[in-house]
Amino acid sequence: MTGVGETSAPARGHESLCEANPSPPSRPSAGSNNSDAAAAELGDAAEIRVIGTVQGVGFRPTVWRLATEERLVGEVLNDSEGVLIRTGGAAESIARFLRRLSAEAPPLARIERIEARGLPAPLLAESFEIVASLAGAPRTRVAADAAVCGACRAEVLDPSERRHNYAFANCTHCGPRFSIVTAVPYDRPHTTMSAFPMCAGCREEYEQPADRRFHAQAIACAECGPQIWLERFGEQRDPVRDPDAALAQTVAALRAGKIVAIRGLGGFHLACDATDGAAIQRLRERKRRDAKPLAVMATDVEMVRRYCRITELEQRLFEAVEAPIVILAADGPEALPAELAPGLDALGFMQPYTPLHLLVLRAVGRPLVMTSGNLAHEPQVTELDGARTELRDIADLALMHDREIANRIDDSVVRVSAGQPRLLRRARGYAPGAIRLPPGFEQAPPILAYGAEQKAAFCVLAEGAAVLSQHQGDLEELCTYEDYCKNLGLYADIYDHRPQLLVADLHPEYLSTKLALEVAAERGLPLRRVQHHHAHIAGCMAERGLALHAPAVLGVALDGLGFGTDGTIWGGEFLLADYRGYQRLASLAPVAMPGGVKAVREPWRNLYAQLRAAMGWEAFTRRFGALEGCADLGHKPLAVIDRMIEAGLNTPLASSTGRLFDAVAAAVGICPDRVRYQAQAAMELEAAAARAGLPSRAEAYPFARRREAEAGELIRLDPAPMWTRLAEDLERNAGPGTIAARFHLGLAAAVAELAFDLSQGSRVDTVVLSGGCFQNKLLLEQVTRDLESRGLRCLSNVDTPANDGGVALGQAVVAAATQLSE
Repeated sequence: MTGVGETSAPARGHESLCEANPSPPSRPSAGSNNSDAAAAELGDAAEIRVIGTVQGVGFRPTVWRLATEERLVGEVLNDSEGVLIRTGGAAESIARFLRRLSAEAPPLARIERIEARGLPAPLLAESFEIVASLAGAPRTRVAADAAVCGACRAEVLDPSERRHNYAFANCTHCGPRFSIVTAVPYDRPHTTMSAFPMCAGCREEYEQPADRRFHAQAIACAECGPQIWLERFGEQRDPVRDPDAALAQTVAALRAGKIVAIRGLGGFHLACDATDGAAIQRLRERKRRDAKPLAVMATDVEMVRRYCRITELEQRLFEAVEAPIVILAADGPEALPAELAPGLDALGFMQPYTPLHLLVLRAVGRPLVMTSGNLAHEPQVTELDGARTELRDIADLALMHDREIANRIDDSVVRVSAGQPRLLRRARGYAPGAIRLPPGFEQAPPILAYGAEQKAAFCVLAEGAAVLSQHQGDLEELCTYEDYCKNLGLYADIYDHRPQLLVADLHPEYLSTKLALEVAAERGLPLRRVQHHHAHIAGCMAERGLALHAPAVLGVALDGLGFGTDGTIWGGEFLLADYRGYQRLASLAPVAMPGGVKAVREPWRNLYAQLRAAMGWEAFTRRFGALEGCADLGHKPLAVIDRMIEAGLNTPLASSTGRLFDAVAAAVGICPDRVRYQAQAAMELEAAAARAGLPSRAEAYPFARRREAEAGELIRLDPAPMWTRLAEDLERNAGPGTIAARFHLGLAAAVAELAFDLSQGSRVDTVVLSGGCFQNKLLLEQVTRDLESRGLRCLSNVDTPANDGGVALGQAVVAAATQLSE
């Protein structure tokens, strides 16, 4: 199998990420939450260590309640490793307490492990207390932000409650966490809530063990907490400081078709009436977001059902504490304006996950567009002054608040495919949640993986767990790159992560790779380079729990592009892989990308290259010259492109599935000249196929296979016969949906058949599917169904994105596995 290279290079770096200091080793467990026998051996005094996401989630109050009910004495505190408990009492009570600790943990807690040991002497305490946190090198997890819980929601809407209409109500079960944290342990002084001293009422709740706000670090009310106000851009008028008036005027503006910037949990949103096509179009024009789908916020699932079909699983996702944007089929009894998602058959809905959003939505009484507050291709605005300068030409008004946002975080996106919810964008509600690595990775050294360039995310790995950062965006945008660098420092500080090994992609032009090279050189750290598609497969293996020494799998990685070891662009790969290496068995047939990056933006270039490779342009025009598409392509600079391809000038060969989708889309008239956002052509092609419905297997377009001796007998999946059948359908005036459906079915069948044959030849029983093209619901479901019907186990991404947002996890585990085997 192909190995993983190791290199370093000169330049600058980020000091906070590169001090070659190992994290302290984890302490061996003397007891376990899963072992009654071990619990019974603790005796009448014990020290219990709880590791995981256990700070800021109501864990200490839960410990206090359980200890009190079991009549134990002692103390509980937060420290840099998690939660530490020292307790004494009857041995059977301690054993029962230990069992209940896992079973009755608060809803936002994520326990990774519990370590317990008996103490040599009984405790002299007379009661059980929550005591002050201890500082130190942080090793605990930071909780993700959580949607407003049912109890806080009810309070905000109840006129008899003191937090009625208060936009920042929260408790230990909900509210801001990662977005406001500045350091650990997670206590109020280490959050942006440190600017708001508690009033007497909040202090009483904070100190009352029976209250759900007992030690809720972000506790606040209208008397002592953050406030909202309204500013009107372009008008010389004083801000509306009264919260009720600010809210009322915001609602009136939204109902009148205005665009309002709303400062939310992890950044500003731009909001408008989702039932008003003219308002949506104005928002698009001002934001310079011509076609990319816009997210919608709805008060509740009943409102969603008016516009979308929503299954029981999708409803659970919509109502979940993570509150992601859920992609739903847009075929409800009522229709929203086409301007929301042009050319698509789905809409993204999310719940009002903060009290502020809830108050606005309920008062407006309509769904609202709730898209990130930024110009296209730039990071979401978080600061007040940033909104005043960057959003004033987009929004008419701004609903501001004074709770500072320490850490920018976008809304997460999830879609149900093949019966499982799958993260398309991992951000608010999920990040920075830890991913427990499968068996075998416990002794891996601290590692930092820099990820890819688009949909960037990085990964810190230590002590058998990986923390994948929130979605960062595309690094070629300067503001996004600067934000990415800032977050690298933030995670290093929060987790006290001092990597011994850095990891980057093979692509020499990725900004993430260049940064890793600079940091490695400056700090004298080793750097491993991991092939892009191997990282896709390894990341999926890790999140789906395949052990370090598990047998090899057949990995199928389908995406837009990744740098190959042969100097070409890969993107349709069949790899025999484990964590340590891979063997490339097959790929899509490589085709030139005329103009390089231009071919990513202009699908007609890929169409011409595909037709030229399949049968030659002259032969194609002789047979199909009457097609409208031939005339359209004939007006392009084809002679120039021919010379470029023949000279090998800026026309890299690419076995890219993404570019094949672009070419087929262009052939049926979908975005032929230019896409206005990433993957637009492929998404609209999928939507056209879904609307048409998949045909019988007999109507699927055929693909061929061939072996290339010059490529080491590599099998190539060749779309040439597919293009002939597609052109014949165009001659018969078949609709775009019919052609799109036959293409999807044909590609899925060809991929599944080749994967099955390769798995049989390699004697593997597990196929792993990853890469951005497997976020296509039709493709994933067809390939999965086909492979499982043949008796193979089929794994695909669930908790991490199949796109480049999950690459950093794969890089980290490949480097860890390689290091552990040396």
